[in-house]
Amino acid sequence: MNTRPAGQDYIATLDLLRLAAALAVVLFHYFFRGAAAEGFLAECYPLAAPFALYGYLGVNLFFLISGFVIAWSAESRSWDQFAIARFVRLYPGFLFCMTITFAIVVLAGSPLLSASFSQYAANLSMFAPAFGQPFMDGVYWSIVLELVFYGWVTLALFTGLFQKRKLELIFVWLTISALNEFFLGSGAARLLFITEFGPFFAAGVLVHHIHAHGRSLPALLLLAAAFLISCGTLSVTRHWMQNHYGIAVSSANLVVANVVMHAALIGAVLLRHRVRPSALILALGGLTYPLYLLHQNIGYLAINAATPVVGKWFAAVGCVALMLFVSWAIWRSCERPAQRLLRIWLGRAVDIGLARFRRVSTEAQPAE
Repeated sequence: MNTRPAGQDYIATLDLLRLAAALAVVLFHYFFRGAAAEGFLAECYPLAAPFALYGYLGVNLFFLISGFVIAWSAESRSWDQFAIARFVRLYPGFLFCMTITFAIVVLAGSPLLSASFSQYAANLSMFAPAFGQPFMDGVYWSIVLELVFYGWVTLALFTGLFQKRKLELIFVWLTISALNEFFLGSGAARLLFITEFGPFFAAGVLVHHIHAHGRSLPALLLLAAAFLISCGTLSVTRHWMQNHYGIAVSSANLVVANVVMHAALIGAVLLRHRVRPSALILALGGLTYPLYLLHQNIGYLAINAATPVVGKWFAAVGCVALMLFVSWAIWRSCERPAQRLLRIWLGRAVDIGLARFRRVSTEAQPAE
């Protein structure tokens, strides 16, 4: 769900890993969640559901990748450049996909789904629940956590702590995460410090630190701690799924899956020279963000509409293919041009604002 920083080599394997994470979430929604407790889909997929059940872990993999890429991006930018880059990366695609979802739900969602203009207006902020409205699509919750993570990285860059005290910051973050998830259980801390998923972000940052600066005992110990804490925090979602759906991935299998996810990120970095960058891989990486934002609610409506005509399997598989194509089209024809324009406009606006601030600060200083 992220871009690569300018001026550094493009790691094609990360885009492929990002696509795998997005597809895992899509399969989870189409072949398990859609027909589970909420009943979004009229037909269930008992043959695929035991495998699709693991797909929600694609979000955890996203957070791992995000930690790596955000650390990579932050090292080459000032705090204001980083903030602009992150906003430009997320908001245009979010706006396009959220608007498309709103339009389709209003036109064809009833009685399964509904949307209002007040909900749409609240979602423009990306923090709809803060305004008393639900997300336009349930997957947006993870975008909020990404934004909180970006906010902390921006603050760390602004204060200089990211450059000088990165490992110490991660130690404090992991300590807060462990204390809250295993002992305190504060919902406010879980949101403010992302304590449930913080170990995944932190592990990604640490993998980048080791990749960029070499192995050191503190970094390796912190990476091991992040992995162990993340094994524990995975139980939070496991208990929720058990209570909500009556089924969940076993604790042992979650540990195995966590090993696979961390190994996949490390492997993608180690094998970065084995996969040559290409326009196809760039497109596959680019479409993952629109795919993630678009697929759930629109997919449920499309599968329900197509199932009586072509059968449930053709409907679901065809919907996956359709979502891939539509997501690619949005990335290429809408998201990328909007990002270029917004990057230029915001860069100029911030430069003007900082110049005025410096001038006012200089004028306010007393004369010698």
